[in-house]
Amino acid sequence: MADLQVPEKRFRPEIEGVRAVAAFLVAIYHIWLGSVSGGVDVFFIVSGYLITTTLLTRMEREGRINLFENVLGLARRLFPIAFIVLLFTAIFSILLLPQSQWEQTIGEIFSSAFYYQNWQLANSAIDYLAQNNNASPLQHFWALSIQGQFYITWPFVILLSFFLANKVFKTPVRKTLLGLLITFFVVSIGYSIYITAVNQPWAYFDTFARVWEFSLGGILALLLPYLKFNKAVSAVIGWIGLAVIAFTGMVLPVSSLFPGYVALLPTTGVIFVILAAENGSRFGVENLLGSKPFLYFGGISYAFYLWHWPLLIFYYSYWDTDTVSIPGGVGIIATAFVLSVLSSKILESPVRTISVKSKIKLPAILVTFMLPALLVTYFWGDYVNQSQETLYKDYDVENYPGALSVSDNIEASPDKEPLPTAVQAEDDLPEFYGDNCYTGLEGSEVTSCSYGVTDNPDYTVALVGGSHSGHWFPALKELSEDLNLQIDVYNKDGCRFSDEDFDGALSESCMVWNEKVVDTLKSDPPDLVFSPANVNDGATIPEGYIHQWEKLEGITKALAVRDTPRMAEDIPLCLEENSPDECAIPTEDAMSENPPWENTDAEDIPNNVTFADLTTDYFCNDETCEPVIGNVVVYRDYNHISTLYSKTLAPALKEHLVSALKKTE
Repeated sequence: MADLQVPEKRFRPEIEGVRAVAAFLVAIYHIWLGSVSGGVDVFFIVSGYLITTTLLTRMEREGRINLFENVLGLARRLFPIAFIVLLFTAIFSILLLPQSQWEQTIGEIFSSAFYYQNWQLANSAIDYLAQNNNASPLQHFWALSIQGQFYITWPFVILLSFFLANKVFKTPVRKTLLGLLITFFVVSIGYSIYITAVNQPWAYFDTFARVWEFSLGGILALLLPYLKFNKAVSAVIGWIGLAVIAFTGMVLPVSSLFPGYVALLPTTGVIFVILAAENGSRFGVENLLGSKPFLYFGGISYAFYLWHWPLLIFYYSYWDTDTVSIPGGVGIIATAFVLSVLSSKILESPVRTISVKSKIKLPAILVTFMLPALLVTYFWGDYVNQSQETLYKDYDVENYPGALSVSDNIEASPDKEPLPTAVQAEDDLPEFYGDNCYTGLEGSEVTSCSYGVTDNPDYTVALVGGSHSGHWFPALKELSEDLNLQIDVYNKDGCRFSDEDFDGALSESCMVWNEKVVDTLKSDPPDLVFSPANVNDGATIPEGYIHQWEKLEGITKALAVRDTPRMAEDIPLCLEENSPDECAIPTEDAMSENPPWENTDAEDIPNNVTFADLTTDYFCNDETCEPVIGNVVVYRDYNHISTLYSKTLAPALKEHLVSALKKTE
């Protein structure tokens, strides 16, 4: 059986031009349009085309692929500039970024260095606790992580095709590889369409939802010798392809629709350009894309892509803005261009001349590039960890009374900076999160853990709901020994203790979880169920909340607390840049005049419920809702109580808790 023609491995100037266009578009869209261009999809299909051609040629010429040398070759090309950018980003992040972003940035430096950042961002995209993360100066490394994973795994695809062809099916190698790539394409694009429809934020960073783009590049490499067009058709489709690449981001909301089948648009544009160049004409697009300016910029496009994004984020931070002026954007592009030229010519080019056969010299040089960025980030991370560990060592009631300044009239020391600091607040979460004692956004199974006095408690309190239940955990834990309490945590991200999705914010998994948690509470009743009484300090109690309490009437009692106000912005971040007065918000904008149970028909409220309003006295006064009370930062973001402030609320909560436990229906 005749095999396919061998793909021709040669320099293709139009591909360098396409890279140049894609990199420039990515920067333009990021800087001035605040959107995504689809340029990374261009990079993916180009990578698939080139690496398939390279590896297949090597395998057929040498009869093997030296995996170690292959990895060294990739590192030789990718590491020098990447780790210089990581080092630059680490240093300038320390100097320019707010401390509240440090932990996020540290994590992304390590995930970028080891090419798994796309998975970190995928998890952050669906992680309720990470939803307040700001854009980091390394967020663009997600695409390089996917490419790195592709480069490492693709040699095994080529080897697998040779094994199947020679040992299993006894078929021509290139036809076998084509069949394998078509299979990958079909499976991956099917999965991509599915996961994009059900969980687009995850899909955007999912490697498996992107495999089809690399596979499509490989399919193109194998079939290109058979795709012939006359010169007129080639000229037309080439310019159409360039237009598709250039305007996809304007026509489609790439960040909310991709990858899925919609990503076929920019990848088809690349195919059209390559087809046009293969059947070149006098007026073809390949003449523009293969011209010297495009070739030059294409040669530094990798470096330009790496440099432009951190420069943009530092511009935002330094000028305290979320938009870029025309001169500012030109400055970012010019600086990225200069840095790209310098890093490519001074750092990358000399390293690329070192042979992969050099088993000592090349690895040593690559490690030399890696170590400074990793060491700086390690010691930076160690400083952040130590800051978090010292939070409660530095804490004392006299200097940081928090809510006790209201309940016990303890005056805070005026010469102490508020706690937690911005660095500490980021990771200062209730204990049960660290124990993984909660159900994630997508889950519906009931997870429960017990805290406090678990041996012969006088009372058992079930803390039920989402994060606005969970942030009361430290206060309950503080009371556990005094009241001999066992605290059972039933927590689900982004969920509420409700059987109705009254504002479109609750998922199907949340509704299922609510059914299961009620069944659990009925089968093993606690003495008290603790949950919020309203949402966003809404004026009335939602009916879904009332229904849940009704289901437990005659079985157990409930304590419902007034929900905490939402502030205008992230409080630790605001306090880094402004005074507490500037971060406060008017009380009338944050909460209704009366508690929600006073605005709800009393006949609708079950007899087993007791209500507590700590918001009126302990979060807001007559005029403003405060970000700092008693030298303690009230919030860890813009709406969740900081763990430290929650602890100081324990005495204020105690009387309500005791009253609810002793209430008779």
